[in-house]
Amino acid sequence: MSNFYNQTRAASSLMRRLKRSVINPTAVSRARCFTTTEGHRPTLVHKRSLDILHDPWFNKGTAFSMTERDRLDLRGLLPPNVMSSEQQIERFMVDLKRLEVQARDGPSDPNALAKWRILNRLHDRNETMYYKVLIANIEEYAPIVYTPTVGLVCQNYSGLFRRPRGMYFSAEDRGEMMSMVYNWPADQVDMIVVTDGSRILGLGDLGVQGIGIAIGKLDLYVAAAGINPQRVLPVMIDVGTNNEKLLKNPLYLGLQQHRLDGDEYIAVIDEFMEAVFTRWPNVIVQFEDFQSKWAFKLLQRYRNAHRMFNDDVQGTAGVAIAGLLGAVRAQGRPMIDFPKQKIVVAGAGSAGIGVVNAARKTMARMLGNTEHAFDSAKSQFWVVDANGLITDERENIDPDALPFARNTNEAGRQGLREGSSLVEVVRQVRPDVLLGLSGVGGLFSKEVLEALKGSTSAKPAIFAMSNPTKNAECTPEEAFSIVGDNIIFASGSPFRDVDLGNGQIGHSNQGNNMYLFPGLAAYITEDEVLKGMIFPPISKIRDITKEVAAAVVKEAVEEDLAEGYRDIDARELQKICQNEEEVLEYVENSMWSPEYPTLVYKRG
Repeated sequence: MSNFYNQTRAASSLMRRLKRSVINPTAVSRARCFTTTEGHRPTLVHKRSLDILHDPWFNKGTAFSMTERDRLDLRGLLPPNVMSSEQQIERFMVDLKRLEVQARDGPSDPNALAKWRILNRLHDRNETMYYKVLIANIEEYAPIVYTPTVGLVCQNYSGLFRRPRGMYFSAEDRGEMMSMVYNWPADQVDMIVVTDGSRILGLGDLGVQGIGIAIGKLDLYVAAAGINPQRVLPVMIDVGTNNEKLLKNPLYLGLQQHRLDGDEYIAVIDEFMEAVFTRWPNVIVQFEDFQSKWAFKLLQRYRNAHRMFNDDVQGTAGVAIAGLLGAVRAQGRPMIDFPKQKIVVAGAGSAGIGVVNAARKTMARMLGNTEHAFDSAKSQFWVVDANGLITDERENIDPDALPFARNTNEAGRQGLREGSSLVEVVRQVRPDVLLGLSGVGGLFSKEVLEALKGSTSAKPAIFAMSNPTKNAECTPEEAFSIVGDNIIFASGSPFRDVDLGNGQIGHSNQGNNMYLFPGLAAYITEDEVLKGMIFPPISKIRDITKEVAAAVVKEAVEEDLAEGYRDIDARELQKICQNEEEVLEYVENSMWSPEYPTLVYKRG
């Protein structure tokens, strides 16, 4: 594993920061028996009676014990029967199955959106129970709270809005953000997901309605990584929208003006960053679904001064690298052969170029991490955008795509030219991997997939990574039926596995950004790999989070980057890392779990 750690140093740094977002474990004996604040110690609250029942952070509903009902002036405000959390979930699940259809607004309201409505209502009234349901049913409900359903939610958010969640900073708030940030009730925030709504999934500019993507992403971080939900904050920065349909909609909740641009836009983002880092100096800020023109610029502007990252540039890249490394194994080759992979990339936006950059760096590290290795690794990529193959003849080429522009003479020797179509590139290159991050549904047409049958790999990999479902470059059914059974398939949105007949299953791997770290490729068993599985099943996500976090903690200590966390200083952390079981215990007990704490009233 040490080689793997060296290949994922960037992920190590990020995970080290994520460690700050969980609850403090305290060493209480020589054996270091860790406990967490939530669930093991009483929680002091400054409200009682109906105020408690109306607060989703503390509401337990019928699970309040009789002593708590007396202590918090709740006696008589709830039915007399005290129920366990298990009984509550059972009752909710029965209602959910019954209400899924009844909650629909009509034929145009898909069943998935009905599920989202019901889960959202639970989130509004009882946050602990909401996460308990989500964690217990993560495979079923992750596609509801995040992609693909979250795209539909964002498109309809102005009509779905019932109760505010998160914070909204707008162009009208310039000069006020430093004071506004103190309106948020939590004294400690560990994780912020922020969007400006300019490029939500592959749906384009959705303006203020893009807040849904930040909410959904943080829900997954709580469920999958054990981040404390009371210490996360979804944020929308509303600088206007260029979506004319929204501007003409009188029910639209955002600023009804065109987007700010240039220095005015930068000034708003600068003020926001200064405000949140002034109040919460150790917070991590994740930029989500910013349009390509700003994604790289903002990343470069802030990354060296603040704890931040861009999910589309770096997160998608991390997931893709995990999948690409897994694909090498699934092809029956050692991971060290990754630098030999020929990769055709469809899409030159922030996600596409982010993936290519990350893959190039990974290849270079495997080749010795020299300047020559870094330079030669770029020759493994052929990048195709809406105008075809990108070569050095391209006029007004995006600076971020320039390093991957193919040499014209070299392209000519391959039978290619500036602007060659995707099918021409696939036919001539015969790639090991066809990677789609274009946002164009159906781009991998029958002709393109037929061309991939000529791949020099006995088991070519197809990554249709664009979201939501309708924007996927192809479906697994199309891939398996056209290219053949012996392929590897992965997508950004979830698809069902394909029945290939004769008891054979064509696995549809989902490359969700919950799988943020390339190290996940190491957590697939050999048997799973041979079956074409390149990402771990989502049902194992919390176990895998624990393993990856423990590995990163140890790497941070080894690189002398560990700063400690609350009561545990760097020296104590170093001692913990000497024992594999202890570091796993430390991580596991640092992860938030949805258990009702004992509530004690204290006058504010």
